[in-house]
Order: sequence, then structure tokens, then C-alpha cells
Amino acid sequence: MKVFFERILLRKGWYHNQTITIENGVIVSIENGFVEGAKKVNGTALPGMINCHSHAFQRAFAGFSEIQHGQGDSFWSWREVMYKFLKQLTVEDIGVIASHLYIEMLKAGYTRVAEFHYLHFGQECEIDSSAEYMAQTIFESAKKAGIGLTLLPVLYQFSGFGSKQPLPNQNRFIHSTEEFNTLVTHCFAIAEKFENSNVGIAPHSLRAVNKSSLIKAVEHVRELDPKAPIHIHIAEQQKEVDDSLSYYGKRPVEWLCDNVELDEHWCLIHATHINEQEQKSIIESGAVAGICPTTEANLGDGVFPTDTFLAEGGHFAIGSDSHISVNPVEELRWLEYTQRLVNQQRAVLATPEQPSVGRYLWEEALTGGRNVTTEKVGFLDVGMQADIITLDSDKLNQYACTDDFVLDSLVFASKDNMIKHVMVNGRWVVDNGKHHAESDITSKFTALLASLSK
Repeated sequence: MKVFFERILLRKGWYHNQTITIENGVIVSIENGFVEGAKKVNGTALPGMINCHSHAFQRAFAGFSEIQHGQGDSFWSWREVMYKFLKQLTVEDIGVIASHLYIEMLKAGYTRVAEFHYLHFGQECEIDSSAEYMAQTIFESAKKAGIGLTLLPVLYQFSGFGSKQPLPNQNRFIHSTEEFNTLVTHCFAIAEKFENSNVGIAPHSLRAVNKSSLIKAVEHVRELDPKAPIHIHIAEQQKEVDDSLSYYGKRPVEWLCDNVELDEHWCLIHATHINEQEQKSIIESGAVAGICPTTEANLGDGVFPTDTFLAEGGHFAIGSDSHISVNPVEELRWLEYTQRLVNQQRAVLATPEQPSVGRYLWEEALTGGRNVTTEKVGFLDVGMQADIITLDSDKLNQYACTDDFVLDSLVFASKDNMIKHVMVNGRWVVDNGKHHAESDITSKFTALLASLSK
């Protein structure tokens, strides 16, 4: 397949009038000018964004938790509301929610998602509520939508530091280490049946695993794939830091860096409450900070020190996490705006080499995202997967839209969704803003929400 783009952001920068040849989902050549037989696609083309952190089932929960229940509402009170909501969901419900969410992601410009998958079991009354069946449901949902999937089965064993017994509300998450490693092996086998998918793991957090189980899980997945992505929640809340200090005598990131060999395929999700030494340790290890600005704001988590982290050579990726918002533009906008508010200055996240904040954020988020999902994606060049989004020229032309300003206008000025076409792995999955399956899946999703609201 040959596709002609009027303007496209390639690995080396902006190019005009380029014909891309794609075979088996991969870019095999890039030529100047129009090549006979190519499909002309109007608009500006960009590499699709990577979503580094998703809990798919929580999309159906968005909007249900914005009621004040008394003074001191926090992540912990939000979690209790979420647990009550979760009790209602069947395996079939999870499939409907995930399919709908992944279509939303595609239409917003995400072309790959890392699914931090800890809802392993269905309700007790379901005929097949096994962890393997639930994982297969996520693979199938991603296939229906057409999004690239990095599945991260989550090891979840305890309710708090010191190997505290799990809460009754957490029973659908829990595995022994041996059971978990078996599930991971099965997920690798399932992934072979679904194109454009891969598998890593996610030890949930230091409060939900102990040192022994963490190390055994890491060793197992790295035997299956030496570059397997490994994601972990870390230091999201100040209470988490305090509990870690009380039990381990060390802060969460400090303990992790002292006890596990991190590398560029580790993603530290919500490393919000870190000190200077922890920040330095993350950077030196090459690990990626997974930042989810809209969720972190919604939960009142705090603000990651993105400015100093990036200035000292750190890498980040973005995620939509609880899906209170499903929009990479909003994540990047919030990422920059929180730093402007904290620092009381403008254009914080940029460099002399790349002074455009919008382009810097887009490209840096992709660099970190590919490290912690798959190296096949992240930029457009020969040999890379064809994950491409195009911007609607009619909408883009309402803003500054020369090469230097395209991504600044997208991230900071746009009020409407500019995404017009989306290609994933060489296939068009969104055409003129529409997904072929959205009508059917949206109707199922809205019917599910109506039943859950009663």
C-alpha cells in the first residue's frame, strides 16, 4: 500500500509531499513526491500517541465519583467507591467497556495502549471467570477496536505493606506468585494469536507485593522476553511514602532502586512524591516516569517534578489511567500547565534544541512510551510500524499552522478534536473521524451504563 501525505512529521522532522510505502504494517520506503497508485490523504500526519497506563474498566466509572462524601476526600475514598462499582461488572461487561474505550482512544489519537490489567477474575456466578479468559477478553477488545496492545498482567497479593491480607473487595485481583507466572506464560501464548500485541508485567505496587514475589515475577517475565516492559505504581500518594518509610525505612522509589535492577523498559507510574536523590536514581537507571496528569489532578495526587526531571535527562510517557479524560492533547496540556503554575513561568517543558513546547512534549512522550511498550512504534521512519494520525486541515487552519506551530496549536489552542484519520499497523481504523464499529459498540456501552446507574 502506498499513501501520499502533504505534510508529515518523520523521525528527522517535518517533510512535505511524501509517499509512504507500507507492507505488512511496516513502512518500507519513503519517497519524495507523489508516486503513481498512492492514496492521497489530506491533512497533516503525525506518529500516533502511546498510552502508557490504562485501567480499562474504570472508564465506565468516570463521573460516578465526583460527589463529596465529607471532608478529606482523597484517592483512598475514591478507591472505596470504585470497589463498590466494580462488584457489578461481569466479564462480558469488561469486554464492552474496553472495546468502547479503545475506540475512544483511537479517535483521540492514541494508537497503542499499555493495559495495566489487574481485574483478573469474573464474578463467582460466571461460568468462565478465569484469569486467562479475562485476559483473552482484553486482547479481543483491542482487536475489535484495532488498537495496538501491550498487556500488563498485574501481580496483586496484599492490601498493604507488611504482606497484609487482601481486602474482600480485592479478591478478584489476587494471585500467588506461581499462579501469576503461569498466567503470564499463557498471556504470551495468547499474544501470538493477536497481531500487534505484546506482553509485559505490572507488579501493582510495593504495598501489594513483597520483595520475594516482585523478584520472582520479574525474573520469570524476563526469561520469556529480556526486554519485556515492567510497570509499577509507585509513590502516588504521600500516605504510600509514609507507609513505606514506616515498614522499610526507605521511600518507595528509594527502596525499588536499591533492591531491583531497573532499566529503560521499566515504567514508574505516578512517581509523584520523590526527592532529589530518587529523581537522580530514576534518571540514572533509564526508567521512564509514567505521568497521568488528568487522573492525578482528578484524584488530588500531587504534581510530578517534570521540569527538573526532564532537564536532567529523564524520560516520561503519558497515560489516561482512570479515563476521566481520554485525550492525549489534554494530558500533554495539563503536564505543561501544572509546571507553569508551580514555576510561575511559561514554556517550561522545552529545550533550546526544540523550543516548541507542543512538539517537544509529543516527541518525548513517544520516546518514553515506546521504551515501555514496544520498540516497533514511536516515530515514523523506514522499518517502523505505520501508526499514523492525520489532523483535519479545516480545523487546523483556524490556528497557527506552519510547521513550527502545528503541535503547539494542537496541544494548546485546539478546542475540538482535530484527529481525522487514524492508521494502526498499516490499517485505517478511523476514517473522517468515524470508527467502523463505534455505533454498535457505543450502543452496548450506553446500555450497560444505564443498567449500572439504576
